[in-house]
Amino acid sequence: MDTLFSIFTFLFGAVVGSFLNVVIFRLPNQDESIVFPASHCPKCSTPLHWYENIPILSFLVLRGRCRTCSEKISSQYPLVELSMGLLSMALFRHFDLSLDFLYYFIFFAALLVIIFIDIRHQIIPDVISLPGILIGFGGSFFISTISWQQSALGILIGGGILYAIALIYYLLTKRDGMGGGDIKLLAMIGAFLGWQSLLYVVFASSLLGSIIGLGAMLKQQKGGRTRIPFGPFLSIAAFSWILFQQPILNLWQLYLNLILPAG
Repeated sequence: MDTLFSIFTFLFGAVVGSFLNVVIFRLPNQDESIVFPASHCPKCSTPLHWYENIPILSFLVLRGRCRTCSEKISSQYPLVELSMGLLSMALFRHFDLSLDFLYYFIFFAALLVIIFIDIRHQIIPDVISLPGILIGFGGSFFISTISWQQSALGILIGGGILYAIALIYYLLTKRDGMGGGDIKLLAMIGAFLGWQSLLYVVFASSLLGSIIGLGAMLKQQKGGRTRIPFGPFLSIAAFSWILFQQPILNLWQLYLNLILPAG
């Protein structure tokens, strides 16, 4: 039965991922609606039939090309669908079919949209992060993983940490090193995960961002002027905290045992 539900949650996630693609491509353009018109080829604007819009499968059958104009279809479509399907299945394995599953499914979907929009446009839309803060806090009254007090502190501390880092960086360099979107995103993460997650989220995202940033600096040859979006690293750290929280805490305890003398 678990296998059957795992398949169901994967398919459900992939279908939602198909809609998330629409959000990712259309939301940054204020002149476009995420509802109308219906799905169509971005090159020739031909409306898609239902059998051309099956998550992942249609892309493979069509070999990544539009059936009408034969232009290439972005590989982002199956990537987002596959990612949301796998994340949905992982959440089911973690929470079963519960209110906690729905709560974090909404959170993961929002983070996935943020990752791809931030990579493409280097912006984090307020229309996602600000309602996300409210949903995260409101949901904390009904789920089992965090309390509303932890969520409220997560919002205050999450937004405050990145604001302080951004302010210090500006005072030292006279350059903006972090956008307001990242600050609101960490406040949203704090709302869903609670204040106790923030040390790990900031550390893990900074470590991953530093590694990727060094690679980007070497490739772009721009030195300190190299800019990479930070939202994806915050989002990936949030994913890992939910799915691997216990191993993370175990590693932290092992580290403390190694550096602190036995009492």
